[in-house]
Amino acid sequence: MGKGTGSMIVHIFVVALCLTAFGFAIAAERRRSTGSMYHDPVTNTTYCVYDSDVATGYGVGAFLFLFSGQSLLMGVTKCMCFGQPLARGGNRAWSTIYFTSSWLTFLIAEACLIAGTTKNAYHTKYRDVIYAQNWTCESLRKGVFIAAAVFVAINMILNVYYYMHFTKATDQATRKTTSSSSTVGMTGFP
Repeated sequence: MGKGTGSMIVHIFVVALCLTAFGFAIAAERRRSTGSMYHDPVTNTTYCVYDSDVATGYGVGAFLFLFSGQSLLMGVTKCMCFGQPLARGGNRAWSTIYFTSSWLTFLIAEACLIAGTTKNAYHTKYRDVIYAQNWTCESLRKGVFIAAAVFVAINMILNVYYYMHFTKATDQATRKTTSSSSTVGMTGFP
């Protein structure tokens, strides 16, 4: 990458963590729990039996990988609030826009992952109903983990652009600081 685009290692780690979170979110959608009603003729009770709970683990994994990627980027850039000030101009403006958009998509993706994981983990396995007529076994709606995956992908793209513009703005500020401090002024001595 060219000058002012940041560390290639940070780019690779952020993209790898986001892609892993994306993969886990897709896997969670594919392995959502589904329930079926079971009638026990001996006790004359009806209850829901759910299949495996693998999607909950995938959802938690996606949550943790996305959180790690966002934490890594915010740690490297010092959350754009601490450290060296950014140079004025287009890169500063774009880094602010991408920073805000990145956090917005991050929060939406994490909310989808938390909602999907908790709803998927909630089972009514042994809730007894005698003579159930209109009772259904609730399960997670289709698309919750897909929505999270879409926002994870958007977050990844915004994070890459945020980091590129942030490093360009910090490089410009560094060049301005070093060029202004290296000039010697002509002052008179008393």
